[in-house]
Amino acid sequence: MSFDLDRLKNFLNENDTFAKSNKIRIETLREGYAEAVLEINENSTNALNTVQGGAIFTLADLAFAAAANSWGEKCMAMNSTISFIRPGTGKRLKATAKAVNRGRRTCLFDISVTNDENKLIAQISCTGFFIEK
Repeated sequence: MSFDLDRLKNFLNENDTFAKSNKIRIETLREGYAEAVLEINENSTNALNTVQGGAIFTLADLAFAAAANSWGEKCMAMNSTISFIRPGTGKRLKATAKAVNRGRRTCLFDISVTNDENKLIAQISCTGFFIEK
C-alpha cells in the first residue's frame, strides 16, 4: 500500500495555520517533490512594498515540509540556509522543493522560489531529520 499524498497535501493545507493565514498552500506533491504558492497581498509585503523575507522563507518551508514528508515518515527541518536573489514582487510566488539526497535518518532538499515571470527570488538548502515512521 502506498502513502496517500493527497491526504498529506490536504492535511498541510488545512492544518498549517500560519501558512494558511498567510495565503500559502501546497499545489503539487509527488514523492520527494512539492510546489507551494503564495498569493501576494497587503499582508505579505514589507515597508518597501516587496514580499517580506519571512513570508518567502515560510513559503519555502511549507514546500520542504510537504516534499520531505512525502515518503510517509515524519520529517522536520534541522537546518536551512536562504539566499535572497531579488525582491519578491508580482501576484504570486512559487516554491519548488526537490530532493537532492535521502538517507536513512536525514534528507537534503533544494528549494527555489520564483515569481510570476519565473525569475529566481530566493534559493534555499534545507536538511531534514526523520523522527519516526
